[in-house]
Amino acid sequence: MPLPDAERLCAALAESLRGELAADAALVGIHTGGVWVAERLHAALGLKTPLGRLDISFYRDDFNRSGLHARLKSSEIPFEVTDRAIVIVDDVLYTGRTIRAAMNEIFDYGRPSRIDLAVLVDRGGRELPIQPRWCAHAMSLAPEQNLQLEQGADGRLELRLAHA
Repeated sequence: MPLPDAERLCAALAESLRGELAADAALVGIHTGGVWVAERLHAALGLKTPLGRLDISFYRDDFNRSGLHARLKSSEIPFEVTDRAIVIVDDVLYTGRTIRAAMNEIFDYGRPSRIDLAVLVDRGGRELPIQPRWCAHAMSLAPEQNLQLEQGADGRLELRLAHA
């Protein structure tokens, strides 16, 4: 199955967000792929509010089962969250559990006026009632398939299909 071009999806997602964000809206990318997408969106939209980054490892509901990952990143929210519109950015939306964890972490920083979701790809298979407001591409994948966003040495983003 041919996969869509991740760079084109980023451009399409930026175009979808253009003109729809509140003036003081903030983007928060989820490590790692969501941060890559959020960096592209932030630059394309020329946002003044600094970009936020989340590592939701400690907020996952399977933390006790999976434990810590070797590549933990730090979370950075360099702006006031309270009463601000937040857009969580992720690369691939699947069960919704990552987004639930991201929302839990954001509320530890304050109470936003609203939270929206922008994703590069919605692959289906939701376990929680989470829906993106902006999505560049939707597709259906079997549960044993895994869609991953990778960044090459040249910085170019590419989608890759793997089997779990």
